[in-house]
Amino acid sequence: MESKEHTLSILVENTPGVLSQVSRLFSRKGYNIESIASGTTEDPNVTRITIVMNGDDATIEQLAAQLRKLLCVISVKVLSTEDAVQRELVLVKVKADTKDKRDEVLQIVSVFRASVVDISRETLTISILGDENKAGALMDLLADFGLLEVVRTGIIAIERGIRTIYEDTKESGEFNYGKNVL
Repeated sequence: MESKEHTLSILVENTPGVLSQVSRLFSRKGYNIESIASGTTEDPNVTRITIVMNGDDATIEQLAAQLRKLLCVISVKVLSTEDAVQRELVLVKVKADTKDKRDEVLQIVSVFRASVVDISRETLTISILGDENKAGALMDLLADFGLLEVVRTGIIAIERGIRTIYEDTKESGEFNYGKNVL
């Protein structure tokens, strides 16, 4: 089986410990999470977790099925790279201690449609939003100046077009039985 990168989009109840419960499922099974990001949705009682990991198709489907069994999980969707918009926010602090270096960094930043979010006499802090390749290419160019610090949010993703994650909610009787009884 071919191992490749997969993105899982998971809707969960917005309660303490849910992120830990979801990530423990991966560690118990011995799978590494490449990227994880979470935040509330349009409903403050629901959190969306986006997980990127490597594995074959069968493994990903098995993990998705096991996630759906967790009481705190509302919905799980495996997003393909072709059918989803994926982005990551990266903040990069780069050394730029002369006017010439600052000007050169500003030209590079402009080409990548990134933005400078902080400036000092010695550094520039750049914000870039895009896919991993775009962020990687910018950081490769900025490395010549000296990368002082890099912070990444992790990948977030949403399906293209009219389809939504809400179409993959659990069957009413299949896994939600415990929620109605408890």
